Amino acid sequence: MKKKILFFAAVLSLAAVFSAEGDARVKPLDYYGGIARRLAAALPRYHVLQQPFDDEISRRAWTNLVTYYDFDRSVFLRSDLDALAERDTALDDELKAGNVSFGYDVYALYCERLSERIGYATNLVVSGEWDFSADESYVSRRKDAMWPEDGESAREYWRKRIKNELLVQIVTGELDAEKNKKDFDRSAALETAKTNLVKRYTQYLAILTEPDEEAVLQHYLSSVSRAYDPHSDYMSPVEKEEFDMGMNLVLCGVGAVLQMEDGALKIVEIMPGGPVDRDGRIEEGDKIIGVKQGDGEMEDIMWQPMKKTIRKIRGKKGTRVTLELVPRTDPTGTSKKTVELVRDEIKLEDQAATGRVERVSVDGRELKIGYISLPGFYGTMDKRPGEKGYRSCADDVAAYLADFNARDVDALVLDLRGDGGGSLKEAARLSELFVPSGPVVQIRDTRAVMPLTLPTRRECAFMKPMAVMIDRASASASEIVAGHLRDTGRAVIIGDSCSHGKGTVQTVMGMGPEKYGSMKITTARFYRINGRSTQINGVASDIYLPSLLDHLDIGEDKLMYALPFSRIRRLEYARCWNIPDKAEELRAKSLARTSVDPAFKEHLEKVERMKEISERKEVPLEIEARKAMMAADRAVSEDLDSEDGDFSGDGDDVAADGKEDGESKDAAKPGKSRRRRSRRMMMDGKDTVLDETFRIVADLVLLMNGEKMPPGRIDWLNGILGM
Repeated sequence: MKKKILFFAAVLSLAAVFSAEGDARVKPLDYYGGIARRLAAALPRYHVLQQPFDDEISRRAWTNLVTYYDFDRSVFLRSDLDALAERDTALDDELKAGNVSFGYDVYALYCERLSERIGYATNLVVSGEWDFSADESYVSRRKDAMWPEDGESAREYWRKRIKNELLVQIVTGELDAEKNKKDFDRSAALETAKTNLVKRYTQYLAILTEPDEEAVLQHYLSSVSRAYDPHSDYMSPVEKEEFDMGMNLVLCGVGAVLQMEDGALKIVEIMPGGPVDRDGRIEEGDKIIGVKQGDGEMEDIMWQPMKKTIRKIRGKKGTRVTLELVPRTDPTGTSKKTVELVRDEIKLEDQAATGRVERVSVDGRELKIGYISLPGFYGTMDKRPGEKGYRSCADDVAAYLADFNARDVDALVLDLRGDGGGSLKEAARLSELFVPSGPVVQIRDTRAVMPLTLPTRRECAFMKPMAVMIDRASASASEIVAGHLRDTGRAVIIGDSCSHGKGTVQTVMGMGPEKYGSMKITTARFYRINGRSTQINGVASDIYLPSLLDHLDIGEDKLMYALPFSRIRRLEYARCWNIPDKAEELRAKSLARTSVDPAFKEHLEKVERMKEISERKEVPLEIEARKAMMAADRAVSEDLDSEDGDFSGDGDDVAADGKEDGESKDAAKPGKSRRRRSRRMMMDGKDTVLDETFRIVADLVLLMNGEKMPPGRIDWLNGILGM
């Protein structure tokens, strides 16, 4: 009886998502054709490649869109792709004519097939017989796999996928029980896992099939833009708002991180200092079921598209919104409460620069090392310095440097691990804090090569030795700064074998009326002052201290249609110091130390283990073999979230007043989740790489023997620019 009830609940939930067949069949609005025509005209004109908008771009766009929706080859059938392929070279002509129907046709087919797959899955979860003693395996990484030939092949894949999901939950529970010395019942765990999985699949379906005509256009035109390179993009008005908030480190809303659960929006985190936090009547775990704007009517938001609902909760600063909630203390959902809030700006301080002073003992001497972690090159784009609300990462770093100088620190560690980049202007301003003058980077667009040059200064904000930390998630502006400080002799680079390898410049362009959105187009390429591009190859470390990210599949070279590495003539420039010349001696000292350091040896073992995990494509479905594998993985997964058993890379869609975290299918960037994961590793007190970096910098201080960077102007000459 329990199984029947569970399945009936699943059917009801699916019916709620597709209460009418037309819900999933959204259609483009009339003016979307105008957006398509402008995009088709702008890309070949402004993109750095100057490539025609032709059949080749059409084929790439087709591939991007299909793999965006079905990145693990588990939803569409081969016959579906054959039917869609009839238009694979027609998209360029359709878009030039203002026809965006292909994006909506693919989305409708995706919704139809996903509904079939999830319907089969939820039925099988509760009615299937699960034998975990059978010698079977599951292919967990399918990005290069073939699509199922027919329905039977698809069902067999989903059977193993479901079995894998159930097995992960059972084994995880058993390992936890053993760790806590508690009894464990596998049969009971299986029933709990079934309940959890039905709920998860149902919510997964609801999130991924939200009927939102603007989002469908966003995905289609982004796929077209990324046919030129992975960083060109179409941004709908909502996406442009998200982009601006990220650069300004501020959003306007009620200050809560939300997640869909059982059709409602569950409050999973309250942001400090926001309206919800100040009000005090709303608690984490409460569920929002209704939203009222100002003096309007309360609107039921149950099973409504998450993105649209969050837009209703967010709004202009000073406006009122009333939330209807089910308290977390009432699992029946029968009691309700209403809370009126005044929207306000919420500062995203967890993405801002942070700093501290670390004391390091070496050779009987205690040194003070300044430490600054910069997760992104943020900067307010529509305000000037001194205006209210202006924010600059360079200014925030400068404030820390002033404090370090007052405390007479001996050296600095600038941590750019997990920093995916941001404002080019802020990158140049940050370099200016450490290098007195000269070129920072070369920018090559379709017409010329131009050096971005610092103004001449008599003295910099910080004049003592420094190191820059990088990892495979350090990208774009991070690579400009790291490369510049390395080339000018100002810093030694420590970390992964190389940085991410994003060496391109994007320009945001409006497309006309605000409702048309904006385009982010790659209009130029970065080159270091030594003439080498940061594209693909990134910036190499002088001292290799691998992180758990070093072997993950996240480099620029792993992205579809990434631009190739290239080089141009170097500028003639003089180095301002000689710190990289100490790298060989620093490497030797570090190697002698880490080779006998138990903590670092354990770290290297985890790095190797992570490499094995990242290369693993298949996992056992026999319970004892899987338990042994997962137990061995645990030491690594404590430091880095393991993707084993993850729902095809997609977890619950989580948003901070609409800032989404669930689109892992979009691999055009190093990835927000990976950057947050990297930053978490830095802050949790287990950062072995950082500990050794402090010791390396202490060695550097002793080698420099108290020397400061020579003040004054650097003499430099522009060479002949060009190829």
